[in-house]
Amino acid sequence: MNTKVNLTTFAAILALGGALLFSYSFLDNGKYFEIAKNLELYADLYRELDESYVDEINPAGLMRKGIDSMLKTLDPYTNYITEAQIEGFRMQRTGASGSIGVDLLLRNDYVYLSDVYENQPAQKAGLMAGDKISAINGASAKDRTIEEVQQILQGQPGSELKITYLRPGESAEQTVTVLRNKEEGNSVPHFSMLNKNTGYIKMKSFTQNCTAEVAEALEKLQKDNEVKNLVLDLRHNGGGLLTEAINMVNLFVPKGQVVVSTSGKTEEWQKEYKTPSEPLAPDLPLVILIDEKSASASEIVSGTIQDLDRGVIIGVKSFGKGLVQQTKDIGYNAKLKLTVSKYFIPSGRCVQAIDYSGRYLDGISTVPDSLRKTFKTRNGRTVYDGSGVTPDVEVQQPKYANITQSLLDNYLIFDYATQYRQQHDSIAPPTEFDLTDADFDSFVKFLADKNYEYTTESEKNLKQLLESVKEENYSNAVEAVIAKLQNTIKEEKQKDLRKYKNEITELLKLEIISRYYFQKGEIQATLNDDDNIKKALALFSNAAEYEKILKGAGTPATNPKGKK
Repeated sequence: MNTKVNLTTFAAILALGGALLFSYSFLDNGKYFEIAKNLELYADLYRELDESYVDEINPAGLMRKGIDSMLKTLDPYTNYITEAQIEGFRMQRTGASGSIGVDLLLRNDYVYLSDVYENQPAQKAGLMAGDKISAINGASAKDRTIEEVQQILQGQPGSELKITYLRPGESAEQTVTVLRNKEEGNSVPHFSMLNKNTGYIKMKSFTQNCTAEVAEALEKLQKDNEVKNLVLDLRHNGGGLLTEAINMVNLFVPKGQVVVSTSGKTEEWQKEYKTPSEPLAPDLPLVILIDEKSASASEIVSGTIQDLDRGVIIGVKSFGKGLVQQTKDIGYNAKLKLTVSKYFIPSGRCVQAIDYSGRYLDGISTVPDSLRKTFKTRNGRTVYDGSGVTPDVEVQQPKYANITQSLLDNYLIFDYATQYRQQHDSIAPPTEFDLTDADFDSFVKFLADKNYEYTTESEKNLKQLLESVKEENYSNAVEAVIAKLQNTIKEEKQKDLRKYKNEITELLKLEIISRYYFQKGEIQATLNDDDNIKKALALFSNAAEYEKILKGAGTPATNPKGKK
């Protein structure tokens, strides 16, 4: 095949397209002329590269990079999907894809298993958190991204794949056959009673049939308990299917209520989505927990419940994704997934937090507080658009010490849990397990040859001060005082492991529990000490305060900085 001929022909086709569009420029001298002009420029550039560039050019590769760079200027959700990627995209979109039930992390050119889900194919095949994926179906996994590995792991439900892995502490790789299953039935890792009257349901994603899972969990709780209140936990829930978000709202809201409306450039994207059936629990007092990783469908549910004054939202501000995507066929079996509209919840607000048009600053920016519009809930409470869902009751996230954050960032807590799992066949139940002083001493010994350097705020400030002292030509005596302070801080840092022992031990404990009891066990272990849940229980114990919030008082969290 003659690449130069093909590329030149392609450039001619582009030029012809520009000429055809130019004929429309008489209808709209601005828009169509610019399109025609730039297509012609693009064709001329391609032709010149074909004729004059020193090396042979790969037309498909060059075009793909050009397309990806162009779409990158819009938003992260608008993507070009090649013919080779269509099957994986189709399975993801329809919910028909098969998975093996793992989360991944990237370290030193390889992808590792960061989490293995209970009773899922990977766990049944013997894979464990901490395993390094060396190859998949015989092909090396080195230098692959997380996204690439995820795409390979997904496939038709019931199909097989062979995973070669290396377990830390072992010298020989092993290969297992894993049978993919359908991605459903895994949205509710845990549900239980927090006390004799308050139910709790943790939901990790909005996959197909997840509403049925939540309904089943609630009915099981109601069967054996007198459930007078419910906590629905949507923290770290990145969203999923719009239909499931509407159905989830419908568990608590009457039939016929508008949950979401969409607005786009064309009339086909002016839509309303209503609750389709009678609710399961229309009057059950409700708290929804959210955090900065609650996005999309999670924000539809929490935002709608807030707008309708149906429940109280507790936590921190959500992610802020209020954009809707659609796919279009663009020839040669390729597709374009593009943002076609924004969605609006019942008060009329859009939760989209990032302005990709760059209207407010050069490039991508969050919508400034001063430009956020006010809206009213059903009871007249003031809420704001443009920045996710702000909780009615805000609970500050814990801020870890510098040393703790460094241990997390360098995967040393993760690695110690991996080693602990290999050395201990079993541990006490999640609510009873604890680490001893001897265990912590073992962790300190484990760190002896590990690198976890970190810089404290004091060190940063002293460094800045030293630079200022030098610029302003102060004497060496001043520099000596600063140097002495720096050395003193270094000596104090040696004590940080012991100083923050309780904080570090708690994270170690949870990571270890997850290796034996998976997500469910980790959740069980944290429920009693969770500040968000403590707030929810306190609120349920004070019915007057609960009603006061929903009627429009005591909700400072809905007021962004700068608003009066």
